[in-house]
Amino acid sequence: MMSVNREKVGVTLLTIAITSSILIFYNNWVYAQANETATSAASSSKFIGAGMAFGLAAAGSGIGLGFVGAAGLAAISDNPKMQSRVFIFVGMVESIAIYGIVMMFIILGQ
Repeated sequence: MMSVNREKVGVTLLTIAITSSILIFYNNWVYAQANETATSAASSSKFIGAGMAFGLAAAGSGIGLGFVGAAGLAAISDNPKMQSRVFIFVGMVESIAIYGIVMMFIILGQ
């Protein structure tokens, strides 16, 4: 049991380290381009923010859908009349991903 938790912690820390190093060391001077105004850096930040908005919303929705789907299938197997309620809960979880897409378009539209 402890080895599984250590593996999960290790993977989580590695993911955080890689993501933070990409965000910290991301600079426009790496590319062989002329110096541009500050709007270039702002537009780059827009893309990072939009990607994170959609990516985190989709990841959260996927994790939530796994839990809701498993519980929903168990509830339907016990009582088939619960099917419509389970679909409502699944739709609520999926709406989180839709909100992430909307936020992505709002960020990119500015």
